[in-house]
Amino acid sequence: MSMTSSTDSGMLHISDKEFQAIRDLVYDRFGINLTIEKKTMVVGRLQKILRTRGFNTFHEYYLYLVEDRTNQAIGELANQITTNHTFFYRESEHFEYFMKTILPEIVARKKQTNSKDLRIWCAAASSGEEPYNIIMCMMEYFGKDYSLWDAGLLGTDISDKALKAAKQAVYEPYRVQTLPETYKKKYFHRAGENWAVNDNVKKELTLRSFNLMNKKMPFKKPFDCIWCRNVMIYFDNETKRELVGRLYGQTAPGGYLLIGHSESLGRDSTQWKYICPAVYKKE
Repeated sequence: MSMTSSTDSGMLHISDKEFQAIRDLVYDRFGINLTIEKKTMVVGRLQKILRTRGFNTFHEYYLYLVEDRTNQAIGELANQITTNHTFFYRESEHFEYFMKTILPEIVARKKQTNSKDLRIWCAAASSGEEPYNIIMCMMEYFGKDYSLWDAGLLGTDISDKALKAAKQAVYEPYRVQTLPETYKKKYFHRAGENWAVNDNVKKELTLRSFNLMNKKMPFKKPFDCIWCRNVMIYFDNETKRELVGRLYGQTAPGGYLLIGHSESLGRDSTQWKYICPAVYKKE
């Protein structure tokens, strides 16, 4: 593997072999397929780590990654590689469908077994906008009866940095501007120039670090609805096929899977039933 050097601009150069090594590591650990077009992005995002830790080459950094046994190094890599740009009410059609169709179906099914256990998983929680938005929708739907349900929501993400932001739940104005005004009034309070999620909403979200590439999923009961949006755009077809198969196994009969609108599942290669754009059902 060749050595790297600094360019005139101060940016460290990465050789093709070094990029391939990091690319393979990211794919093996996170399932993310870094194409050659992402090379400049990778260099830019990793510069600070290399300089902070005193590495002169990407080869030195790669050895640091593979030799680390604490998982701190790989976690730091995940924070830089994964993209966590999101905002409230992103792809709003999903939230409307969730309230008008999915929740009524779940409630009807639960009544048949006299159950109040509502299990929802946001598998790419990022900095918290999506899972908190889902909780707000549930609170809107159930109203004063929300407390009668064992509801809440599980939010997972691979990035510790994103999860920390989700726990803080304080957002810049542009991240909440797409929310209905009623939501901002009911579920937020001002924190200086920003907006903070109210405690009664925050306590309904359980946040955990979880890698979707794990072959075994540690969940005791199946979910009624899984949100896994805008994650699989980084995966190749084989990785995506394996993941949606595992998600299918974690979903209750009649349950739903919501993915990003820029994503799709091959209808001939999945057990999921296509319902409408980016919405699938287990029957």
